[in-house]
Amino acid sequence: MGFSNIMDSNSYSGGSAAEPLIAARQQVLGPAYRLFYDRPVHLVRGEGCYLFDADGTRYLDAYNNVASVGHAHPHVVDAVSRQLATLNTHTRYLHDAIVDYSRRLLATMPAPVDQVMYACTGSEANDLALRVAAMHTGATGVVITADAYHGNTAAVTAISPSLGGATSLGPHVRTVAPPARGAGRFADEVADAIDDLQAAGHGLSCLIVDTIFSSDGVYPDPAVLAPAVAAVHAHGGVFIADEVQPGFARTGESMWGFDRHAVVPDLVTMGKPMGNGMPVAAMAARSEVLAAFATGVPYFNTFAGNPVSMAAAAAVLDVIDSERLQTNAANVGTALREELRRLAADHARLGEVRGAGLYLGVEVLTGAGEPDRAAARWLVNTLRERRVLLSVCGHDGNVLKIRPPLVFSMADLDWFCSEFAAVTADL
Repeated sequence: MGFSNIMDSNSYSGGSAAEPLIAARQQVLGPAYRLFYDRPVHLVRGEGCYLFDADGTRYLDAYNNVASVGHAHPHVVDAVSRQLATLNTHTRYLHDAIVDYSRRLLATMPAPVDQVMYACTGSEANDLALRVAAMHTGATGVVITADAYHGNTAAVTAISPSLGGATSLGPHVRTVAPPARGAGRFADEVADAIDDLQAAGHGLSCLIVDTIFSSDGVYPDPAVLAPAVAAVHAHGGVFIADEVQPGFARTGESMWGFDRHAVVPDLVTMGKPMGNGMPVAAMAARSEVLAAFATGVPYFNTFAGNPVSMAAAAAVLDVIDSERLQTNAANVGTALREELRRLAADHARLGEVRGAGLYLGVEVLTGAGEPDRAAARWLVNTLRERRVLLSVCGHDGNVLKIRPPLVFSMADLDWFCSEFAAVTADL
């Protein structure tokens, strides 16, 4: 089986002593699925930032942006339950909720982004965005970062090099290095990729990036995107901001990752945190960019925008506002970043600590200062045994990915840092 950087850097590798549930899962689901950790966790319940296994053991969730406003948040649970008991159907019937929610969602974005279409997953939203961009530009060429992940449909697998394995980039795709070397270098590489696409006859359809560059290793510098987006627009292309990772107040500085970069996207995609675990995703757009697709292709997605999913999504916005979770992400995230930098300064095996709000990456290095994939995996699994859950990212699988629910508190920070310090002391 081929190695997938994003799937296998922290995956269960199996063995003869597999638990019955693992063996049953493998039998009925097949080998494509992955589990986290050398010793997978059997979860049965969640509450806020905490997860509980089948034995009742409590874990600190420092990884989950799906249940972004906290596991089993009562306001979301109530909203979904009430709507499910009332009506759930598709969007070819009228219902108020999709219009009400769309207005609220678009009000969080720059005025030029004025229309929205719905899907069930971030993969579907990115697939839709590629179609919209291609019809608007009349071109197919796509520029991405070298370890991007944008989903798992056929179209977005072709722009997701971090999937690895038997997948391969499409001939219409060009990669650029993540923005670790400054805004000018990133923009230059994007411009070179555009030239290459045009020379090959593909033209430029779009640049699509996750605006915290999460799968590339977490690169939060807010100066890097604007020059690259300017180059894309100068060549008639579209900029797609993939907000599945940094969106919905995750960075603390803004509701959306692209806001930190002071750019206005042509298309915005979102998914995981949108419904706090319910399957709902969306693509927001400038209406003039959407026009060719919207007038030429009848779009329908059976479950997208259904009343129950809209109830969940609206409840998430309620909680972000009422519990001031963007402010919490900024305050707790800053404190966590400062504490991790303090710990890293005293440890030769810990490198740069990067991030914004409650999205952080910590480099793990060899004694010679090189990326250390094995040590990062050891840290993740040792922390799992100490009931703290996180994962890894980056080209070399050596960046610890810390991305807890937005309700992560200062008490949770203390728990995390206490265990982190204890484990890194043994590195």
